Amino acid sequence: MAEQAETLLIRIRAAMPALRPSERRIAELFVGDPSTAANLSIAELAARCETSTTSVVRFYQRMGYAHYKHFRIDLTRAVAREELAAASLPEVSGDIDRNDSLEGIVSKVAMNETLSIADTARMLDMEALGEAVARLLAARRIDTFGVGASALVGLDLQQKLSRIGRTAINWHDSHSAWTSAATLDPGCVAVAVSHSGATVDTVEFLAIARKAGAATVAITNFRESPLARAADVTLTTAARETRFRSGALGSRIAQLMVVDCLFTGVAQASYDASMEALRNTYAVIHDRRVKRA
Repeated sequence: MAEQAETLLIRIRAAMPALRPSERRIAELFVGDPSTAANLSIAELAARCETSTTSVVRFYQRMGYAHYKHFRIDLTRAVAREELAAASLPEVSGDIDRNDSLEGIVSKVAMNETLSIADTARMLDMEALGEAVARLLAARRIDTFGVGASALVGLDLQQKLSRIGRTAINWHDSHSAWTSAATLDPGCVAVAVSHSGATVDTVEFLAIARKAGAATVAITNFRESPLARAADVTLTTAARETRFRSGALGSRIAQLMVVDCLFTGVAQASYDASMEALRNTYAVIHDRRVKRA
């Protein structure tokens, strides 16, 4: 129950895209002002969100609770946890505003990214991470793909894997990614990155790779997304989206954190070979730096 309480707000955020409009209004109130929402009765909550009490019941049941009382208790605990986690951060709140100073922007971005990383670490499925590490270890070839900011994350994974001697290819163009995915086989792994899990080109890449017989890994913020359904293994982030899109920064940072965990797991499982490869690749770059006079 304690673990469920700790992750309640994270799970509400992750579920929002798949909710009905009436349920999404309820979720937005809990995410936007959880302290106030936790003190509302079912009837008060329904009135505040302009929906029915049936929608409220359906919402908390979707979150895994049989009784609203238990949901409210865990929500209060989740709020307390977030307040404690943010206690050491600058005292800021809300999205980036047009009147914010540069100092305020720095504080809000720092808080968003710090909490995104902390929430992702708390939510990351260790069994899924272990399975993804095992599949990459066994792979003859690894293809990565993402669109926009997620493309940078896919490139980061490809570069890291190449540094330890893994055959990894990152695709920048969707058509190239699709044609490559069609040539994969059971000895290969396709890794797709998408915050929403609904980017059409990225979902198609993973679906083609799976049809070709390759193992498929998704890195996304939403477990019930089309991308997750096309994956054998899903690694879920817990980034925070905001109206100003500062959450887009948080999503990229959370994805990079998952990539670092995935890469480190692969490197550790092949420790001696990986350390030798890292030493060799470091030496090649270091030796080509401009010598000081």
